[in-house]
Amino acid sequence: MRAGSRCSTRAAAGGFTYVLVLLLVALMGLGLAVAGPRWSDAAQREREDELLRIGSLYAQAITRYHEASPGSLKQYPPSLDSLLQDTRYVGTRRHLRKLYTDPMQPGQPFALVRGADGGIRGVHSTSEAQPLHSSLPPMDGVADMPPASKYSQWIFLAKPQP
Repeated sequence: MRAGSRCSTRAAAGGFTYVLVLLLVALMGLGLAVAGPRWSDAAQREREDELLRIGSLYAQAITRYHEASPGSLKQYPPSLDSLLQDTRYVGTRRHLRKLYTDPMQPGQPFALVRGADGGIRGVHSTSEAQPLHSSLPPMDGVADMPPASKYSQWIFLAKPQP
């Protein structure tokens, strides 16, 4: 055998490995392209669940604040801080443990829904993104919500007892 023929065999084998690596990279890219939307949907579903949980907590806290109003005149909280520390009583009364941010807009606070008296009646997200679910199941302490086409239409209103 000649030395030149051995060199060409190595070059051919190196080319085959290169094609195999390119094929492997293409298959990995295809797999990630298929898995990407599923991961994105799963992350959005988790944020939606968190939005429902936190929105429900706010609505229930506002309801408790309203129902615990001293006297016959029931009031809604003037600010979200009033839910953390209700100063209408001698002792400290807390309706909410902490203020939560909007899970659909990380770092952003919830938008407030105010009543005619200026008190807070509920909260909603500021996100204009489309939800995975348009209609929601009934939640304890939250007024019923109509179907929505964006998260900002999910309004978590207090549902005081009649």
